[in-house]
Amino acid sequence: MKLQDAIFNWLQISIVSEARPDDGAAKETMDFFETILREDHALSRFGYVCDEDVYRVDYELDGQEKQLRYDRELAEQLLADINSNPKYNE
Repeated sequence: MKLQDAIFNWLQISIVSEARPDDGAAKETMDFFETILREDHALSRFGYVCDEDVYRVDYELDGQEKQLRYDRELAEQLLADINSNPKYNE
């Protein structure tokens, strides 16, 4: 899995996990992607912040600070899909 894909997947499931703290599957999936980021891509640090329009993911790779930006609507799409599906909201 490419680094950018892993970061985006981690970001989306982190947003879901934060919005749904009792969702054990979301937490497990977030942990899975964190493992991929640490072990497969050797990220030593990563996190995100959000403003009105953009999620910014800051991470450290090989001692260098880097960042990626994602449109807020795109980053929150997984949460919107989950929340709109009655199967996941019982």
